[in-house]
Amino acid sequence: MKMFKTIAFDLGGVVIHLSYEQAVQQFEKIGLKDARKHLDVFHQTGIFGLLEEGKISTETFRDELSKLVGKELTQEDCYHAWHGYVLAVPKQNLLALRTLRKKGYRVCLLSNTNPFMMQWAQSTDFDGEGHGIDHYFDALYLSYECGVMKPDRRIFEKMLSGEQALPSETLFIDDSPANCQAAEQMGIQTLCPQNNEDWTKDLMERLTQAI
Repeated sequence: MKMFKTIAFDLGGVVIHLSYEQAVQQFEKIGLKDARKHLDVFHQTGIFGLLEEGKISTETFRDELSKLVGKELTQEDCYHAWHGYVLAVPKQNLLALRTLRKKGYRVCLLSNTNPFMMQWAQSTDFDGEGHGIDHYFDALYLSYECGVMKPDRRIFEKMLSGEQALPSETLFIDDSPANCQAAEQMGIQTLCPQNNEDWTKDLMERLTQAI
Protein backbone atom coordinates (compact mmCIF):
# COMPACT_ATOMS: atom_id res chain seq x y z
CA MET A 1 0.00 0.00 0.00
CA LYS A 2 1.36 3.43 -0.97
CA MET A 3 2.01 5.92 1.82
CA PHE A 4 1.29 8.80 -0.55
CA LYS A 5 -1.81 9.06 -2.71
CA THR A 6 -1.60 12.70 -3.81
CA ILE A 7 1.49 14.54 -5.06
CA ALA A 8 1.27 18.32 -5.45
CA PHE A 9 3.79 20.34 -7.44
CA ASP A 10 4.79 23.97 -7.58
CA LEU A 11 5.08 25.34 -11.13
CA GLY A 12 7.94 27.85 -11.33
CA GLY A 13 11.36 26.53 -10.33
CA VAL A 14 10.02 22.98 -10.07
CA VAL A 15 7.93 21.84 -13.06
CA ILE A 16 9.42 24.58 -15.23
CA HIS A 17 12.73 26.38 -14.88
CA LEU A 18 12.52 30.09 -14.11
CA SER A 19 14.77 33.03 -14.84
CA TYR A 20 14.23 35.99 -12.54
CA GLU A 21 16.84 38.02 -14.42
CA GLN A 22 15.17 37.36 -17.77
CA ALA A 23 11.82 38.46 -16.31
CA VAL A 24 13.39 41.67 -14.99
CA GLN A 25 14.81 42.37 -18.46
CA GLN A 26 11.45 41.76 -20.15
CA PHE A 27 9.59 44.10 -17.79
CA GLU A 28 12.34 46.70 -18.24
CA LYS A 29 11.87 46.41 -22.02
CA ILE A 30 8.25 47.52 -21.74
CA GLY A 31 9.29 50.47 -19.59
CA LEU A 32 9.28 49.28 -15.96
CA LYS A 33 12.65 50.78 -15.03
CA ASP A 34 12.55 49.62 -11.41
CA ALA A 35 11.38 46.10 -12.32
CA ARG A 36 13.75 44.49 -9.81
CA LYS A 37 11.93 46.30 -7.00
CA HIS A 38 8.54 45.01 -8.13
CA LEU A 39 9.29 41.37 -9.00
CA ASP A 40 10.03 38.42 -6.75
CA VAL A 41 11.08 34.80 -7.24
CA PHE A 42 8.54 33.23 -4.86
CA HIS A 43 5.87 35.71 -3.76
CA GLN A 44 4.72 38.74 -5.73
CA THR A 45 3.50 41.95 -4.05
CA GLY A 46 1.74 45.16 -5.14
CA ILE A 47 -0.28 44.90 -8.36
CA PHE A 48 1.74 41.79 -9.24
CA GLY A 49 0.57 40.09 -6.05
CA LEU A 50 -3.01 41.33 -6.49
CA LEU A 51 -3.05 39.73 -9.95
CA GLU A 52 -1.73 36.43 -8.59
CA GLU A 53 -4.30 36.47 -5.78
CA GLY A 54 -7.11 37.05 -8.25
CA LYS A 55 -7.92 40.39 -6.62
CA ILE A 56 -7.60 42.32 -9.89
CA SER A 57 -8.28 41.38 -13.52
CA THR A 58 -5.69 41.28 -16.28
CA GLU A 59 -7.24 44.48 -17.66
CA THR A 60 -6.86 46.29 -14.33
CA PHE A 61 -3.28 45.00 -14.09
CA ARG A 62 -2.55 46.28 -17.61
CA ASP A 63 -4.03 49.66 -16.73
CA GLU A 64 -2.10 49.96 -13.45
CA LEU A 65 1.16 48.80 -15.03
CA SER A 66 0.64 51.37 -17.79
CA LYS A 67 0.46 54.05 -15.10
CA LEU A 68 3.67 52.76 -13.50
CA VAL A 69 5.63 52.87 -16.76
CA GLY A 70 4.04 56.11 -17.98
CA LYS A 71 2.70 54.82 -21.29
CA GLU A 72 -0.19 52.72 -22.55
CA LEU A 73 0.63 49.01 -22.58
CA THR A 74 -1.25 46.21 -24.34
CA GLN A 75 -2.28 42.82 -23.01
CA GLU A 76 0.36 41.42 -25.36
CA ASP A 77 3.04 43.57 -23.69
CA CYS A 78 2.03 42.18 -20.30
CA TYR A 79 1.99 38.61 -21.60
CA HIS A 80 5.51 38.84 -23.05
CA ALA A 81 6.86 40.50 -19.92
CA TRP A 82 5.47 37.78 -17.62
CA HIS A 83 6.65 35.11 -20.04
CA GLY A 84 10.17 36.34 -19.36
CA TYR A 85 10.07 34.16 -16.24
CA VAL A 86 10.02 31.02 -18.41
CA LEU A 87 13.49 29.63 -18.96
CA ALA A 88 12.78 26.01 -19.93
CA VAL A 89 10.38 23.10 -19.56
CA PRO A 90 12.67 20.13 -18.80
CA LYS A 91 11.57 16.92 -20.51
CA GLN A 92 12.59 14.78 -17.53
CA ASN A 93 10.09 16.65 -15.36
CA LEU A 94 7.23 16.00 -17.77
CA LEU A 95 8.24 12.34 -18.03
CA ALA A 96 8.20 12.08 -14.22
CA LEU A 97 4.67 13.54 -14.09
CA ARG A 98 3.48 11.04 -16.69
CA THR A 99 5.14 8.18 -14.81
CA LEU A 100 3.53 9.15 -11.50
CA ARG A 101 0.06 9.18 -13.00
CA LYS A 102 0.63 5.82 -14.66
CA LYS A 103 1.61 4.45 -11.25
CA GLY A 104 -1.72 5.57 -9.86
CA TYR A 105 -0.78 8.70 -7.94
CA ARG A 106 -3.10 11.68 -8.04
CA VAL A 107 -0.93 14.50 -9.44
CA CYS A 108 -1.91 18.14 -9.05
CA LEU A 109 -0.41 21.60 -9.50
CA LEU A 110 -0.41 24.07 -6.60
CA SER A 111 1.01 27.34 -7.86
CA ASN A 112 1.24 31.06 -7.17
CA THR A 113 0.65 32.23 -10.72
CA ASN A 114 -1.49 34.48 -12.91
CA PRO A 115 -3.59 34.42 -16.09
CA PHE A 116 -0.72 35.61 -18.29
CA MET A 117 1.52 32.73 -17.24
CA MET A 118 -1.29 30.22 -17.55
CA GLN A 119 -2.24 31.55 -20.99
CA TRP A 120 1.10 30.14 -22.11
CA ALA A 121 1.11 27.06 -19.85
CA GLN A 122 -2.33 25.92 -20.96
CA SER A 123 -1.55 26.43 -24.65
CA THR A 124 -0.14 23.87 -27.05
CA ASP A 125 3.19 25.73 -26.87
CA PHE A 126 3.82 24.49 -23.32
CA ASP A 127 5.71 21.23 -23.95
CA GLY A 128 6.76 21.63 -27.57
CA GLU A 129 4.68 18.55 -28.42
CA GLY A 130 1.28 20.18 -28.78
CA HIS A 131 0.13 19.65 -25.19
CA GLY A 132 -0.85 22.18 -22.55
CA ILE A 133 -0.01 21.73 -18.87
CA ASP A 134 -3.46 20.21 -18.23
CA HIS A 135 -2.22 17.12 -20.10
CA TYR A 136 0.18 16.36 -17.23
CA PHE A 137 -2.01 16.98 -14.17
CA ASP A 138 -5.22 15.64 -12.70
CA ALA A 139 -6.09 19.06 -11.24
CA LEU A 140 -4.75 22.62 -11.11
CA TYR A 141 -4.94 24.76 -7.96
CA LEU A 142 -3.93 28.25 -9.08
CA SER A 143 -3.58 31.17 -6.68
CA TYR A 144 -5.56 33.62 -8.81
CA GLU A 145 -8.46 31.15 -9.05
CA CYS A 146 -8.27 30.12 -5.38
CA GLY A 147 -8.10 33.78 -4.27
CA VAL A 148 -5.11 33.16 -2.02
CA MET A 149 -1.35 32.58 -2.38
CA LYS A 150 1.09 30.21 -0.75
CA PRO A 151 2.24 30.12 2.02
CA ASP A 152 -1.28 30.94 3.31
CA ARG A 153 -2.72 27.71 4.71
CA ARG A 154 -6.05 28.37 2.97
CA ILE A 155 -4.66 27.44 -0.45
CA PHE A 156 -3.41 24.13 0.95
CA GLU A 157 -6.83 23.54 2.51
CA LYS A 158 -8.48 24.17 -0.88
CA MET A 159 -6.16 21.65 -2.51
CA LEU A 160 -6.73 18.99 0.19
CA SER A 161 -10.48 19.53 0.03
CA GLY A 162 -10.55 19.40 -3.75
CA GLU A 163 -8.51 16.21 -3.79
CA GLN A 164 -10.36 14.72 -0.78
CA ALA A 165 -6.83 14.00 0.44
CA LEU A 166 -5.41 13.48 3.91
CA PRO A 167 -2.35 15.64 4.71
CA SER A 168 -0.42 12.53 5.82
CA GLU A 169 -1.01 10.93 2.40
CA THR A 170 0.03 14.04 0.47
CA LEU A 171 3.52 14.99 -0.72
CA PHE A 172 4.21 18.58 -1.76
CA ILE A 173 7.20 19.61 -3.92
CA ASP A 174 8.14 23.31 -3.87
CA ASP A 175 11.44 25.21 -4.08
CA SER A 176 10.31 27.77 -1.48
CA PRO A 177 11.30 26.84 2.10
CA ALA A 178 8.49 29.09 3.42
CA ASN A 179 5.88 27.26 1.35
CA CYS A 180 7.21 23.86 2.43
CA GLN A 181 7.22 24.93 6.08
CA ALA A 182 3.58 26.04 5.79
CA ALA A 183 2.63 22.68 4.30
CA GLU A 184 4.51 20.77 6.99
CA GLN A 185 2.65 22.67 9.71
CA MET A 186 -0.53 21.14 8.28
CA GLY A 187 0.88 17.63 8.33
CA ILE A 188 1.75 17.51 4.62
CA GLN A 189 5.11 15.93 3.82
CA THR A 190 7.42 17.92 1.56
CA LEU A 191 10.35 17.82 -0.80
CA CYS A 192 12.14 21.16 -1.17
CA PRO A 193 14.62 21.18 -4.07
CA GLN A 194 16.69 24.22 -4.96
CA ASN A 195 15.22 26.54 -7.59
CA ASN A 196 15.51 24.83 -11.03
CA GLU A 197 17.20 21.76 -9.50
CA ASP A 198 16.51 18.29 -10.93
CA TRP A 199 14.20 16.75 -8.31
CA THR A 200 13.14 13.67 -10.26
CA LYS A 201 15.61 11.18 -8.76
CA ASP A 202 15.05 12.37 -5.18
CA LEU A 203 11.29 12.12 -5.62
CA MET A 204 11.35 8.59 -7.02
CA GLU A 205 13.64 7.48 -4.18
CA ARG A 206 11.31 9.07 -1.64
CA LEU A 207 8.31 7.29 -3.10
CA THR A 208 10.12 3.95 -3.14
CA GLN A 209 10.97 4.35 0.55
CA ALA A 210 7.35 5.25 1.31
CA ILE A 211 5.87 2.03 -0.08
